[in-house]
Amino acid sequence: MQDTDSSDSYGIAAGELRQFIERVERLEEEKKEIGEQIKEVMAEAKGRGYDTKVMRKVIALRKRDKDDIAEEEAVLEMYKAALGMS
Repeated sequence: MQDTDSSDSYGIAAGELRQFIERVERLEEEKKEIGEQIKEVMAEAKGRGYDTKVMRKVIALRKRDKDDIAEEEAVLEMYKAALGMS
């Protein structure tokens, strides 16, 4: 009887594991499709004359906390001043 219980438990765990793996696989496919859509948008922006490198920096900045950005910019200005770049 103990063997049957472990087999049933294993079967349930295997089914659950399969569901998790299939969900991740679907999400990976969606991520790939979204990545392709982002490339298309960036190509369109570039075609209209926008600097996509700068756009990516702006997008990254918009994700960050304003205080972190201000602190980084202050340190950058201090370093530039120390090197005579200001």
